[in-house]
Amino acid sequence: MTRSVGFCLAAFCLLGVATTLAKVETEDGVLVVTKDNFDSVIQDNEYVLLEFYAPWCGHCKALAPEYAKAAKKLEEDNSPIKLGKIDATVETALTEKHLVRGYPTLKFYRKGTQLEYTGGRKADEIVNWLLKKTGPPAKDLPTVDEAKTFIDAHKVVIVGFFKDVESDAAKVFLEVGSMSDDHAFGITSADEVLSEYGIEDGNIVLFKKFDEGKAVFDGEFTIAAVQNFISVYALPLVVEFNQDTAQKIFSGDVKSHLLVFLSKEAGHFEKYVEGIQEPAKKYRGEVLFVTIDCDESDHERILEFFGLKKDEVPAMRIIKLEQDMAKYKPDNPEITAENVLKFVTDFTEGNLKRHLLTQELPEDWDKTPVKVLVGTNFHEIAFDKEKDVLVEFYAPWCGHCQQLAPIYEKLGEKYKDNDKLVIAKMDATANELEDVKVVNFPTITLYKKETNEAVEFNGERTLEDLSQFIESGGVHGQAVKEAQEEDEDDDVPRKDEL
Repeated sequence: MTRSVGFCLAAFCLLGVATTLAKVETEDGVLVVTKDNFDSVIQDNEYVLLEFYAPWCGHCKALAPEYAKAAKKLEEDNSPIKLGKIDATVETALTEKHLVRGYPTLKFYRKGTQLEYTGGRKADEIVNWLLKKTGPPAKDLPTVDEAKTFIDAHKVVIVGFFKDVESDAAKVFLEVGSMSDDHAFGITSADEVLSEYGIEDGNIVLFKKFDEGKAVFDGEFTIAAVQNFISVYALPLVVEFNQDTAQKIFSGDVKSHLLVFLSKEAGHFEKYVEGIQEPAKKYRGEVLFVTIDCDESDHERILEFFGLKKDEVPAMRIIKLEQDMAKYKPDNPEITAENVLKFVTDFTEGNLKRHLLTQELPEDWDKTPVKVLVGTNFHEIAFDKEKDVLVEFYAPWCGHCQQLAPIYEKLGEKYKDNDKLVIAKMDATANELEDVKVVNFPTITLYKKETNEAVEFNGERTLEDLSQFIESGGVHGQAVKEAQEEDEDDDVPRKDEL
């Protein structure tokens, strides 16, 4: 009996310890998850979204209030979905176990099974994504009050008005809803709701708290057409480029973008944005109008990509993503409704030539063993049929290019007296060529005399390998296929993406 009582007491004590360890504190409605309570949080809750964060991380600080707002919204709706956070700088074992490589990292657990989070970073986007992963693709709206509450609760919401929810059109709508994580979807078959909103049976309406307030779908009921309608009308007529909108801007179906470079500090947004609304409306669905605040340090590289300096702002360019990031520059730089309309009209009618960046040719471009090429002298030098020409296409910010620089200078010195060979380099971020596409940096290409055949070097970036590549006519170095990666530490656009 004594032994039995002792065993029970020991078990009770262990249970008490386990209960203490499993205790979960909350901050702003968000569960504070640690190595001690992690298992119980996942096991005791059907749905959990976890954020791995670092206190010093700027992106984490920006997410924090939105994350708390999302948690509060779910709590108010009596949702079983819980939001939790893990301080990755403290809970290093959990961080390593979950292969966290950056901050913030969000992971979703559905009945204990982990899924990658692919939603947005705003409260509404977080909630919408979670509801899509845990419930029906569209919320049923049987009454006017429920419809109004649902529509008022979201910045953008898509509602299907179908008396027959089994119709082909309704099925397409629900399929799109199940595939979309960014926005909330509702569906109603109630006559009173259709009457309240003056919508005919079989329509899809996108309600929004900006621009004209709503848009009615009038296309063919296909998944692609409905998705395109949503991607076009869910964004403002003139959308500001930032961390929250970047993915939507560049992943949408509209691949031609008018980029308007402005300064908030100088009051440009107030002065110019309203005036370009009409041109944006005229070309909606064909050209996306995007503003970029040049006061943001994160946007400096975008200015560089277009060859712009901050003192040239306000300015505008058109970019076509489908044609290797083809750029177009207006003859008249004024940001007026009339001039913007003319610029975009000329573009859509095919009356503009691509704008290719080029630097001024330095007076001493050929005075050193490594010759300097720019857009204006490239073809003359590289395609000289009397000489072999080795060209390094580089980027000033590229770490690999910086490591190669002293070796390449030695290469130039080695062959400086060879009158049948030119060693050259070109800054491919400041000089563009319509017939030469550079993706990775550095790219080293041998243009062979007589034929002008271009042979890319893929060997070791050593003086010996580069020399053998030249002397073998581009044969040596082709067998060694070494991936020449971009400098991943530099968060800048490649030549094929902004």
